[in-house]
Amino acid sequence: MNYGYGRFYALVITPESQSILLYNIFVISEGLHEREFFCKDTLQVAREILGARLVRVVDGERLSGIIVETEAYQGEQDLGCHARAGKTPRTQVMYGQPGHAYVYFTYGVHWMLNFVTEREDYPAAILIRSLIPVEGLGYIAMQREGRPRSDWTNGPAKLCQAFNITGAENGLDICQPGGPIWVERSQTIPDSSVTNSPRVGLNNVPEPWKSIPWRFRACEEFFLN
Repeated sequence: MNYGYGRFYALVITPESQSILLYNIFVISEGLHEREFFCKDTLQVAREILGARLVRVVDGERLSGIIVETEAYQGEQDLGCHARAGKTPRTQVMYGQPGHAYVYFTYGVHWMLNFVTEREDYPAAILIRSLIPVEGLGYIAMQREGRPRSDWTNGPAKLCQAFNITGAENGLDICQPGGPIWVERSQTIPDSSVTNSPRVGLNNVPEPWKSIPWRFRACEEFFLN
């Protein structure tokens, strides 16, 4: 099976070991990311979750993808963060226990998936911006019908559509074994293969928040070497 993320990736699923070959790299599931992981500093979580596998179960079918791009949002002082307005019905999930999904609706069209981080009563989260899908490709193709594979999950709204993530998943505990969404530990991506840049879409946000480099992206070359 081929999948294009800029270029085409060769995927080989090995049921015995639950391993997936991405070119010459084995992506091996090493268990669930537990709550302690999401209690870390938001920037650390946004960086360290790169290479982990987002898993979603829909009607008994397992979908998954390797997380390759994230953004960090941290506290009421962060003017790019929803919590800049304080605790509201929309943002109350961000003030809750880390390791929960914060799913919000934007532009009247799109859903966005975030994971709450740090500690209770401190609003912080990471946005999942992009994935390389590795399981449930038939389902994903139907969800993203008419789009090329390179356009399936290369954006936060796209991946939510591909994985059928909506407001129904807002507040979901992603650290609960057997739930509909969780994150599995997988490969570690070295710093040399990660870039930092400003977060996307904050054109009207004042500095320094507009340009602060809290967007983390795994370089495509890591998966090709």
